[in-house]
Amino acid sequence: MDVGRHPNIRLLAYSEVEKVEGELGDFKVTVRKKARYVDESKCTGCGACAEKCPTAISDEYNLGLANAKAIYRYFAQGIPSTYTINTNFCRNFQAGKKCGVCAKVCQAGAIDYKQQDQVLEVEAGAVILATGYELFDARRIPEYGYGRLPNVVTALEFERFLSASGPTHGHVYRPTDLALKESLPELEKSRQKAFKALEKFEKQFEKTSDEFYPLYEAGELKGEDYEKWAEQVRAFRDLDGEVQARKEKVASLESAHRLAFIQCVGSRDIRFNRYCSGFCCMHAIKEAIIAREHDPQAQVYIIGMDIRAVGKGFEEYRNRGAKESHIEYVRSRVAEITEDKDHSPVIWYEDTKERVVKSLPVDLVILSTACEPSPATRILADIIGLEVNDFGFYATDPSQPLDTSRPGIFVCGCAQSPMDIPESVAQASSAAARAAQVLSGSGTLRLAS
Repeated sequence: MDVGRHPNIRLLAYSEVEKVEGELGDFKVTVRKKARYVDESKCTGCGACAEKCPTAISDEYNLGLANAKAIYRYFAQGIPSTYTINTNFCRNFQAGKKCGVCAKVCQAGAIDYKQQDQVLEVEAGAVILATGYELFDARRIPEYGYGRLPNVVTALEFERFLSASGPTHGHVYRPTDLALKESLPELEKSRQKAFKALEKFEKQFEKTSDEFYPLYEAGELKGEDYEKWAEQVRAFRDLDGEVQARKEKVASLESAHRLAFIQCVGSRDIRFNRYCSGFCCMHAIKEAIIAREHDPQAQVYIIGMDIRAVGKGFEEYRNRGAKESHIEYVRSRVAEITEDKDHSPVIWYEDTKERVVKSLPVDLVILSTACEPSPATRILADIIGLEVNDFGFYATDPSQPLDTSRPGIFVCGCAQSPMDIPESVAQASSAAARAAQVLSGSGTLRLAS
């Protein structure tokens, strides 16, 4: 919030860099500020537009685990707190369709369907690239079943389950259980339709279905209309039984108790990424500890070749996870994940300590996926003319890890290599200081001998 209010900081959110020209001290950056179709200066972020929008879409921020609207705010703490229209789904932008509900309910008059992209030119003395990272697509390892086995999720999806503002409001439910719960309203709607169809027959023949059906079965009532009525009675009874059974299942649902984290999914693997992603081990331990706080009876396993706790206090945190949260660390590389009849995942692995192949049935599997370069990394490298290393991150000098191959352009965070939040924040401060240093003319810092 402080950044958004700072008089010397200009935020260009929802924008893309198209061109970078010039040199150290005199860069000209061409930026395309994309149309939101909502006036940022008028939007108050009240949310009335999204509340009334009739078009539901997949919620990208919650990784498709919940629904959003065609006019949306990416996440609650975003700066600026402004809504954006997704033109791929908004009825107003589809051929032959009209809506305009958001414009009608917006009291601030912020909706502008004719808004256009703006092309801006920014002058700068130095440029800092913080392009973030992309998560490895776990579908590329089919033996782990992600995308095929419903109760196998990624660590970031599990993060949303743990969040109070997430799709499950902090409860760790299995995706199959959520699907069962979400299917109930539709099933009840079908039962209601079947019940209304029965009422038509009952009104026509002046009998209740309970009075009619025994007579029909005894052969006392015959005819095409009675056949149709009998068929409708059977359909209703089947639906009613299914609704009752599903209600009982939903009422008995519990959060997932047996959780297994699988490490190095896509990293430290010569098929995909040879490097270690750095933060996955500590991220898994943090999520495991939080899961135990939510459910003290939970059994949590972290399965990996080893645990890499490389930061200050990280080894102590790992030990705390074992002692206080009773996390069980299993040394292995998982070979395959299958599932039982109730969709419970079964992990197959070799216990490298005992040298025995084992299977571990759990309620939910969480894949710690690798950190890969953001797609914007390669795009900006081509636009600006920068070198990337063998792994796809921006190439830097080991003695000057913030400097790219072009003077005046610096990097920080996962634009340079995989790193966690504290290290990224520290490096961002370093990059700002480095940019200020070269612009002040003080040159390269001299290291003490």
